[in-house]
Amino acid sequence: MKQISILGCGWLGLPLAKKLIEKRHTVNGSTTSENKLSILKEAGIHPFLVTVESHSVSENFTDFLAGSEILIIDIPPKLRAVVSDSNMVFVQKIENLIPFIEKSSIQKILFVSSTSVYGDDNDYITEETIPNPETESGKQLLLAEKVLQNNPNFETTILRFGGLIGEDRHPVKFLAGKENLENPDAPVNLIHQNDCIGVIEAIINQEKWNTVFNAVAPFHPTREEYYTLKAKEQNLVLPKFSSEKSNIKKTISGKKIENILNYQFQLKNY
Repeated sequence: MKQISILGCGWLGLPLAKKLIEKRHTVNGSTTSENKLSILKEAGIHPFLVTVESHSVSENFTDFLAGSEILIIDIPPKLRAVVSDSNMVFVQKIENLIPFIEKSSIQKILFVSSTSVYGDDNDYITEETIPNPETESGKQLLLAEKVLQNNPNFETTILRFGGLIGEDRHPVKFLAGKENLENPDAPVNLIHQNDCIGVIEAIINQEKWNTVFNAVAPFHPTREEYYTLKAKEQNLVLPKFSSEKSNIKKTISGKKIENILNYQFQLKNY
């Protein structure tokens, strides 16, 4: 059993921590909310109030890492309107962690990234596809990946998640009733929270480090087909899509996860 530090016990990090504790791992978990410390403690997590800024890191970050072999970084870029002075904020946050990590017991890092590092100019995307991000968050995630991958003091695995869904999180709720939605025939590239956790567990259990995985379920109906069906299932007002066909045919393959980790996605939950 291992000691693992999870930077960011939010929508994914908290249930992940609970699952790892069930498997008898010891977990240090961070939050930026003082009110959430008791929630982490009740879940059996060693709680730490940690803030990571572009210019500083909490003093207790050293204690948060102490004794852990694995660090899971799960903090989103959270970028708003971009101005020139803030273009590198997220990358700077990751860079600020490096000196602390190098001095700690951390040997492996799992960095939660996104398939937004890929552009829309490829129809079929694997881990061999050269990233070409079009959004600011995608660009910063890719740069952050490289900061970690290029450091020889620890092994890093990059986990690029597709669109995240779960029992309490589904994009159809935001699309319901909307009209003239774009890209009706573009394929969906999604992953359920349960599979996010399952894939991370598999990486840790099988020691699959210094690699990249695209974490997307092998389930790619069109946007119009999928969200219309889900709206009906949840008794929501049906979304209405544009009649204009899309040039975006981006299908992201998760076959490497299936082949290398021997992992089976839980399609029934989607």
